[in-house]
Amino acid sequence: MRCPSESTTTHSSPPPPPLHTLEVMRRVGLNRVFALVYTCGILALLYHHSLAFLHSTTVLSFSLTLSLLLSDVVLAFMWFTTLPFRMRPIRRRVFPENLTSVIKESQYPALDVFICTADPYKEPPMRVVNTALSVMAYDYPPEKVSVYVSDDGGSELTLFAFMEAAKFAAHWLPFCRMNRIEERCPDAYFRSNQAGVFEAERLKTKYEIMKEKVESVVDRGRVGEECITTEQEREAFNKWTAGFTCQDHPPVIQVLLESGNDKDEAGHEMPNLVYLSRQKSKTLPHNFKAGALNVLLRVSATMTNAPVVLTLDCDMYLNDSQTPLRVLCYLSDPFITPKLGYVQFPQRFHGINKNDIYASELKRLFQIHSMGMDGLECTSYVGTGCFFRRRIFFGGPATLVSPEIPELNPDYVVNKSIKSHAVLALAHQVASCNYESHTKWGSKMGFRYGSLVEDYYTGYRLQCEGWKSVLCHSDRAAFLGDAPINLDDLLNQTKRWSIGLLEVGFSKYCPLTFGTWSRGPLMGLGYAHYAFWSIWSIPITTYAFLPQLALLNGVSMFPKVSNPWFYLYVFLFVGAYGQDCLEFVLVGVTVQRWWNDQRMWMIRGVSSYLFGFIDFILKLFGISASGFNVTSKVVDDEQSKRYNQGIFEFGVPSPLFVPLATTALINLVSFLVGLIGVIRFRNMEEIFVQLFLSGFVMVNCWPIYEAMVLRTDKGRMLTKTTKISILLALTLYLSAALAFKI
Repeated sequence: MRCPSESTTTHSSPPPPPLHTLEVMRRVGLNRVFALVYTCGILALLYHHSLAFLHSTTVLSFSLTLSLLLSDVVLAFMWFTTLPFRMRPIRRRVFPENLTSVIKESQYPALDVFICTADPYKEPPMRVVNTALSVMAYDYPPEKVSVYVSDDGGSELTLFAFMEAAKFAAHWLPFCRMNRIEERCPDAYFRSNQAGVFEAERLKTKYEIMKEKVESVVDRGRVGEECITTEQEREAFNKWTAGFTCQDHPPVIQVLLESGNDKDEAGHEMPNLVYLSRQKSKTLPHNFKAGALNVLLRVSATMTNAPVVLTLDCDMYLNDSQTPLRVLCYLSDPFITPKLGYVQFPQRFHGINKNDIYASELKRLFQIHSMGMDGLECTSYVGTGCFFRRRIFFGGPATLVSPEIPELNPDYVVNKSIKSHAVLALAHQVASCNYESHTKWGSKMGFRYGSLVEDYYTGYRLQCEGWKSVLCHSDRAAFLGDAPINLDDLLNQTKRWSIGLLEVGFSKYCPLTFGTWSRGPLMGLGYAHYAFWSIWSIPITTYAFLPQLALLNGVSMFPKVSNPWFYLYVFLFVGAYGQDCLEFVLVGVTVQRWWNDQRMWMIRGVSSYLFGFIDFILKLFGISASGFNVTSKVVDDEQSKRYNQGIFEFGVPSPLFVPLATTALINLVSFLVGLIGVIRFRNMEEIFVQLFLSGFVMVNCWPIYEAMVLRTDKGRMLTKTTKISILLALTLYLSAALAFKI
């Protein structure tokens, strides 16, 4: 390499300071070595099962061996799909303080924020309002920010809440700017005991008045005449006629704030704020969240058409005011911009109890696995906290799919007022329920249809088109959201995800084939891990019941302790659990939280994964169809208290609890019977593995035993659920006893 001359060195300008860096995790080498060794162990186990299968002499031994072989093949497949997460995990850093050396504030790209809500009773309007107010208060030029709120429930209650929010914003935004408040969500700020000065107390009073007005309207279920203060508001609410329902109504678009015309109390411009409820008709099908996002994409294009789009869940409020600047550190880098489609922030939550008993943080999905996919430039879109380039929704990096009208083109420049008749007329047109008929929306353009998990599916399809993505993981959470504190809500949410993921896995866009062909085997395997999430239910359910029922009937299924094959089982179990625990510890998670996470993995396996898998199979045969159900964001005080104490919630009649209670009963009885057998007949060598499995499951089921027997609060297991579980456990035992005798 030629050294520069002295004169060149003297006159050359220093390189600009970096906007971002990445570091490959030091454990990469160990991960790869362990993967090789563990793969050999898996192949040895499958070889052992194959030998046993070929030498089976009875129907019973044939059936047991086949069941274990099938379960271990699924476990092996799911383990192999985790390899992409471990081949090149990276950690990124950004330096927003260096932005000024690369780009001027006047050159910052405009930003359109999409917030979706669907039910004012499951998703209280004040929570949505807090989310919107927090992003309106970004450390970003307010005239470049537009917030669009999609109300898929078409509720006048939500519109009223945002009319009040628009008024409060005139006081809140300058307060945040002048005092450099870090918590830009009003509710979070006023709950944080930071409010002590006079100005903060004055604002808190205004906030409480607004909150009381909104919540009283929600309680009444209608907006009364006394709540309407201007003729403009009256005209807006007149759209809710007698025939207006949440499933059948015209499009509603209401501009609540217009940048340039509306000023805050300090005289500064305010961001645009637009309420939108897309048109719905009972005679036409609705693509739920993906459909709402595509309407937002089109409506925002006609009004502002910002080159950067942020999607947010209605309960994910801003927690870091510099988040857009962190995104610009990537979008302003010419070396990665041409193919960079989106910047994803990991989901993080507030209000999670000390040990995260429901594993609500989903550390594997949002942090551990995401860092691995980031190393492949294939970070998955998780539905919220994601900044997109608008261009990404119109074809691959080298191919632009032209929309039907020029106003929807990502390069179109809007030069009219968002309140102008022409703009509003076009916005209403593209929000109509039949606009997408015979178009490429949902297939080649926009957010993609075909799955209940539109976020996973859209991100995956965009990756296959050639776009790249990055994970931006800052020390301070960019956004904070609500996690379910009710076990039934959480399991139903996971069940819905499982069905939607299988819809992708068994489609023509299967990650194992289409994904591998498009972006390579590692990307294909990584996305396949989640596409086939619910098949975890096969090995988990098998190992939760079959060895235990065999133990109750005096049948040994695994090698003796003295058999060399026994140590293979020990290695595979300790290796998998040890690596998993180590990954959690390395990202700062306690061992107790890891334990709760693996327990929830097993709970999901015999409940939501199993039900989701069965529901998907039935759906294939046209027997059942699953729709989109909104997870409730309403918090019950008693439930919240129990949750904070680390107590599981079982106090509702849910079919998902029946297999959990049945598993707990079968494993308890089998452990006790096996222990008695060891004491009486000293046969530990033959049944050690089965006894260990029963004991391991039993320890994980402790919260279920508490809920069935020891608790008296409203969150205990319902007596009806316990009785059904006892009956089911008895039926399984009698059926197994009959089968083992044949």
